[in-house]
Amino acid sequence: MEPVTRRNVLILGGVAAAALAGGGLILWSEAQRGEPEPQATPTPGPSPTGTPPAPDADTGTLVEPAVLQSSGGRLELTLTAALTEVVVAGRQVRALTFNGSLPGPTLRVRPGDRIALAFRSELDAPTNLHTHGLVVSPEGNSDNVFVMIEPGAGFDYEYELGDDHPPGVFWYHPHHHGNSAEQLFRGLYGAIIVEDDEPVEATRERLLIVSDIAFDGDDVHLASAPERMLGREGDIVMVNGQVGATLLAKPGERERWRIVNACSSRYLRLRLDGQRMQLLGVDAGRYAEPADVDQIELLPGNRADVMVTAVEGTSVLQTLPFDRGGMGMLGRPSSATTGADLLTMTVAGAAATAPNLAVPLPTTRDLRTEQMTGSRTITLAMGPGRGGGGMSFTIDGREWDLDRIDAEVAAGALEEWTIVNASPMDHPFHLHVWPMQVIEVAGQPVSGTDWRDVVPVPARSRTVVRIAFEGITGKTVFHCHILDHEDLGMMGNVRTS
Repeated sequence: MEPVTRRNVLILGGVAAAALAGGGLILWSEAQRGEPEPQATPTPGPSPTGTPPAPDADTGTLVEPAVLQSSGGRLELTLTAALTEVVVAGRQVRALTFNGSLPGPTLRVRPGDRIALAFRSELDAPTNLHTHGLVVSPEGNSDNVFVMIEPGAGFDYEYELGDDHPPGVFWYHPHHHGNSAEQLFRGLYGAIIVEDDEPVEATRERLLIVSDIAFDGDDVHLASAPERMLGREGDIVMVNGQVGATLLAKPGERERWRIVNACSSRYLRLRLDGQRMQLLGVDAGRYAEPADVDQIELLPGNRADVMVTAVEGTSVLQTLPFDRGGMGMLGRPSSATTGADLLTMTVAGAAATAPNLAVPLPTTRDLRTEQMTGSRTITLAMGPGRGGGGMSFTIDGREWDLDRIDAEVAAGALEEWTIVNASPMDHPFHLHVWPMQVIEVAGQPVSGTDWRDVVPVPARSRTVVRIAFEGITGKTVFHCHILDHEDLGMMGNVRTS
């Protein structure tokens, strides 16, 4: 069987790409474009302050969230979740926000740092906080998704990053079972950036948090039962809480874009015609070398680290239509087949000299060369609900139970998991704390070393991953990252000890 490569097919995606290779996150270009360019002094990215920068000639009208930067190995902050009046697409509406902004502030830290986060809830429903992708303890007051913060209450989180924590872009959002999708969809999300030990040179760095939302009058639309079963999608797609944003650059400038898919269900197929995109990695993984790409496909929860070399002209960053499957007589998700224009990039002015594309080589291990100590199969399925009402969303035939352990794993184990999707819909699979190396998707082996924390499991297929349960012990969860499906029961508990 010919392996999936980064140059010839979509890797790791959904039903729409099944005819090519069983699905994919990335469409790699066949062309080898460009030569190394002379080095230039990089321009710093967003200022590490508590206030977002105002639009200007350098950043265009795309405004990034406020940045909270660690100092002396520690970041202390208060994060308040509340119903807030905000402006979306020129309308004053009510949404949920962290610290009054949509998205919430960006937390910028380094390996070895401690984050002391005082969480305060002004919501009308229970909530909590998940630091998606961070390799930190899932117990106590760390990334503990079993904590329940009642309305009007608070909780003091503290996260300790290891000295060897991988750099990259991560994010945070609520994860209280039953409320996750609604609270994310209504506006509760923000980014976390763990800095590189060796900076990646770029003319500037940008953060693009992509999310979708819908309104009934002035309030966020509350999903119906059929919409929850399909996985809700909004008819407004935003970047950093903005619709139709623009940004400016000069020809030859090289920008580093950190892109977060903060949608509760929407798959993103990103395309930026006319500009040169090179992908450094997805989630906290980094490829052996940057690769030219024409499209970048991100499942809900995925992040991309991309270098964009500006070419004169005007380009539109789009998310293209994507079909993630259906549910029998309920039909397929109508909104899943639509695309959207996300922002406009205008490149003009005197040509600039781009910094060299010098990216530190990854030190990621390859578990394909190591002996596994165990294996298991995880089956995702959908079927008629109890008593004939609605749909049931299960893992291994059971809906989530707080008190049940679905996977007991010995500390230090190296396991191969086969994730089977027995349903007619795609399901992005997320494991907390421990990243997964993707080995195979829909019968196609994956070439290269590809680590992620959200992996695709296309409809009626299977995905094989390998996991090193090392360094951290405790109880946490794995689940479908169409968060409505997680809330409806497609989640399991894993414990290492």
